[in-house]
Amino acid sequence: MDGLAFGFGLKDTLGELVSRVRDQLKVLQKADGHFVFELEADATIPAEYVLLCHFLGEPAREVEAGIAIYLRSRQSAVHGGWPLFHGGDFDMSASVKAYYALKLIGDHPDAPHMRRAREAILSRGGAARCNVLTRFLLALYGQIPWRGVPVMLVEVMVLPRWFPFHLSKVSYWSRVTLVPMLILQALKPVPRNTCGVDIRELFTLPPEKERQYNINPTGSWWGDVLLALDTALQYGERFLPRPFRRRAIDKALAFVKERLNGEDGLGAIFPPMAFLVMAYDALGFSRDHPDFVTARRAVDKLLVRNGKSGYCQPCVSPVWDTSLSVHALLEAGEAADGRAIRGALDWLRDRQVLDVVGDWADGLENPPRPGGWAFQYGNAFYPDVDDTAVVGMVLHRSGDERHREAWERAAEWVIGMQSRNGGWGAYDADNTHAYLNHIPFADHGALLDPPTADVSARCVGFLAQLGHGLEHQAVRRGVEYLLKEQERDGSWFGRWGTNYVYGTWSVLCALNAVGFDHDHPAIRRAVDWLLFRQRPDGGWGEDCATYWAGRRTEARASTPSQTAWAVLGLMAAGEVQNEAVRRGVAFLEQAPRTGARWEETLYTGVGFPRVFYLRYHGYAAYFPLWAIARYRSLISGNERRVAYGM
Repeated sequence: MDGLAFGFGLKDTLGELVSRVRDQLKVLQKADGHFVFELEADATIPAEYVLLCHFLGEPAREVEAGIAIYLRSRQSAVHGGWPLFHGGDFDMSASVKAYYALKLIGDHPDAPHMRRAREAILSRGGAARCNVLTRFLLALYGQIPWRGVPVMLVEVMVLPRWFPFHLSKVSYWSRVTLVPMLILQALKPVPRNTCGVDIRELFTLPPEKERQYNINPTGSWWGDVLLALDTALQYGERFLPRPFRRRAIDKALAFVKERLNGEDGLGAIFPPMAFLVMAYDALGFSRDHPDFVTARRAVDKLLVRNGKSGYCQPCVSPVWDTSLSVHALLEAGEAADGRAIRGALDWLRDRQVLDVVGDWADGLENPPRPGGWAFQYGNAFYPDVDDTAVVGMVLHRSGDERHREAWERAAEWVIGMQSRNGGWGAYDADNTHAYLNHIPFADHGALLDPPTADVSARCVGFLAQLGHGLEHQAVRRGVEYLLKEQERDGSWFGRWGTNYVYGTWSVLCALNAVGFDHDHPAIRRAVDWLLFRQRPDGGWGEDCATYWAGRRTEARASTPSQTAWAVLGLMAAGEVQNEAVRRGVAFLEQAPRTGARWEETLYTGVGFPRVFYLRYHGYAAYFPLWAIARYRSLISGNERRVAYGM
């Protein structure tokens, strides 16, 4: 652990700390210039990897041994089940999948940890209470009847765009996950499951006798209508014309073939990648079929091994990690024309998507030229607005004119992706068909990709950094959207980071970049909120449970990444001299760290609020460095306004 006393000689002490961490971060840079850190979710992804192997009849015993250690270590000592994030509440779906995976691996049901898990599951209603995606897996593995899953007809592949449900109307992640699921539900294959393992002991009623699987996800009358329609389809599906179904399956295969994405995988995220491997198997693809080989390798590339333990990542985050690491290094004084920065920027530039018109263009009257970046190594059909804005900012910030065309092309694409309400979603414009949240399949509440304050703030900050002010239509509309989105207490909601601290930091940086007076009422209210949320130890911490109604003030402990966001937000609001900022920096200076990374076990990243959370292992490296380096610079220069959009 590195630590330095905070106090006398502040500038020198911070200077030493900034230099040391900057150099330690550079050590983590790959030979080709990029950075990538582990990306960890909850128990569900490693468990699903085990289930996939057993579906194929190919248990990976060495990998499974590491996953078993990981799963056992993540079981809660408090409630006996598995949470969605470190220290979180019991989650039924995560617990059922983890238990099933461990039983497949060979853990005996009467082992103490399995007995505790089973008791926790049964006391909360049993495995029938899992969410739709988990019940889909259970149906695939023959653990529940298919009527326990909402009907998802593969025939939706041939529906016209004007139909109330169409693939273009749901989010990118829903789209790529749903298509292979449609194939699987149409075929209803029987898994090989060579162990002959079942989990009937996790049900309060025998699964075949359970009648209350599917629910109305919103509780509305419209949801009741759609639930009744689903019941009718359960009986009517068998009468659909077979040639029509074959045509729909062929269209689904063509969809995934076009988006197979090499060994980066369909959608470059685990769920569609795993479902696609199972769909290929169900369709009879041989193990040496090129598409099957490619899809299988994509899944295996997500595996991580840490000593004897191991897990499967939900995806990888190299573009995000690299761009944010470079922002931190530049803030820490790394030379823009030095080897580290030039190598990283060249790597980023080469991954700009310039020649693929992805799904984002669907429905846009005048789609812009491609010009975005994906989150992962490769995902050309699905670049995201957030990464594009952050990469565009760092390319511009470097001042390297070799990248001018790249950042200008990025700005063109970002402007073209603005939604009608002035905000930006992550992957699509105007993905706001809220009525779809009423369908039984949408019980996870993450079917859509509407505009959010955090992504919109990044876009406004990027455009402002390029010199566009409120006279620019996209900037003006973006700012108007942000002001309307401010919460009553002065904060902003964070969709992709936990939670209001993340959203408030994002928006304060954008308003600062666009030239808002620091005395503007919206900024003052946000500052007051951040000051109120500071913890006694000087840090900030916000629990992932804040996404549930009535729990928005919960905090478990201060974390380095959330403290960095709060400090950066306050400095963007002109509060560099505030005692709260000094205490936040003191917390970061004194907090334990190993090398470039501060110690942080709590999750501060979000996949889908209330459903899926992320631990970005890089957040505890580049964000704290960024915050203390900016503080040092602003204190030394006696300045109040930050020059960049983040």
